[in-house]
Amino acid sequence: MATILDSVDQRTQLVGENRLELLMFRLQSSQLFAINVFKVKEVVKLPPLNSLPNSHPKVCGVATLRGHSIPVINLREAIGMRPLPIDEECNLIVTEYNRTVQGFLVGKVENIVNLTWQNIMPPPNTVGKAHYLTAITKVEHEEQQRLVEIIDVEKVLAEIVTYNIEITKGTLDEAIVNEFVGRKVLHADDSPTARRQVSDTLEQLGLNVIGVENGMEALKLLKQWCDEGKVVKDEILLLITDAEMPVMDGYKLTYEIRNDPRMSDLYIALNTSLSGSFNNAMVEKVGCDAFISKFQPDLLVEVAQTRLKQVLGKD
Repeated sequence: MATILDSVDQRTQLVGENRLELLMFRLQSSQLFAINVFKVKEVVKLPPLNSLPNSHPKVCGVATLRGHSIPVINLREAIGMRPLPIDEECNLIVTEYNRTVQGFLVGKVENIVNLTWQNIMPPPNTVGKAHYLTAITKVEHEEQQRLVEIIDVEKVLAEIVTYNIEITKGTLDEAIVNEFVGRKVLHADDSPTARRQVSDTLEQLGLNVIGVENGMEALKLLKQWCDEGKVVKDEILLLITDAEMPVMDGYKLTYEIRNDPRMSDLYIALNTSLSGSFNNAMVEKVGCDAFISKFQPDLLVEVAQTRLKQVLGKD
């Protein structure tokens, strides 16, 4: 199992082509769950756990891997089910989100599937608002079509690690801060938690944040404005987009915008929990103007401020 992700670095060409790969696993039930491979550092059999005093109840301990201590989250418990009992089937999925490394305690790890984002659908309305899903899909597994529930890891982590939306003193340029008031920002992200974090940060500046759930919704809105004769960059200060979203990802969204002369000059910031030089390369390849690793309120504000200065001719 430790080698299941050995070729992950060779798969980065999928991103930018509206494709993704999912790592599927179980939580000691028949239901299949998944997370995106690009957020996974490795998969190992569960090592011995040490207790972590005063930790969150859903953190079941600390694992030591190659000299590094990694908090381990009982994923079954974190999504509202009974805690996953530890047995010989347990595995540890080590992930990197928002510049932090953590492990998720899971049951059997199945395999990796290669899909297009068009095959990834938002959760049905029937699941209510208390769910921990960012999307669902269907895959061929063991010679039958199986439903796969894709976990909203950002929501899981937000309930364990409190994200600060406070803007550090000195970040804002007081000479132009009032110019934010009433301007609009379009934000595309499939995670309600991520949309809330961005809006709670930027609304402190007086910005109005228009939230949509995926790249296709953002593109349809932008094209609608164009068809109505509106100048897109006058309608919104900038577009903030997640990288990974159902139907259309942020890279494909950026590509479509750059190839429509009516809005090709729109300022686009990629805001994602994926990190590293890979994203910087993709930003350059598809033509984004900025990259912000989630969740850093000061950097989010600085990007908005950089764009505002351009608009005001003060950059």
